[in-house]
Amino acid sequence: MLLRRLTRIGKICNLLKSSNTACREVTPHITRFKSDLYEPDYLISMEPDEPVYDCLNLQLKGYDFTLLEACQSQIHRYAEVMGIQVDECWATPAQQIKVQRFKPGGTVVDSEYLLNVYERNIQVVDVPAFAMGTLLRVAQAILPEGCTLNVHEHLPEHEETRYVPDNQLKELQHQLEEMGGSRADKKKKK
Repeated sequence: MLLRRLTRIGKICNLLKSSNTACREVTPHITRFKSDLYEPDYLISMEPDEPVYDCLNLQLKGYDFTLLEACQSQIHRYAEVMGIQVDECWATPAQQIKVQRFKPGGTVVDSEYLLNVYERNIQVVDVPAFAMGTLLRVAQAILPEGCTLNVHEHLPEHEETRYVPDNQLKELQHQLEEMGGSRADKKKKK
């Protein structure tokens, strides 16, 4: 039935072309499959679109930076092979955690450790739902021991944690404020 319609439209276009009238080629806007042979067009067009995630961060955390970096590069490569667009990858400054071990049955500190927790992030954009599940399974399979994987939406707070604060600059600004502020501030006060 659809084939008959298309051949009729083609014949009409040929007639119009022969009479020097402009005619656009008509192509059906709905993709039809063999299983849709007996389905009406309005039912096919009502099917929901595939859900897409806008902007997600894959956050890797662990105690060994080289392992995290290798894992991050593998996940990045797999995402590109799967056709997922990787927008950015970045590392955040290490966080130091103080761990204390107490003597058995008491509150006396037996030993104290300083641990560095490193973090790597991979930002993916416009990911189809079916591909995201596959990417997460692959990421969990290649995740080294002692590392964690978190997935969350990208927020402005995540952008702020990327950058290392310049302590020397902050100290100089504090000294300037103690001395009375900058010259431009003094002129504004008068």
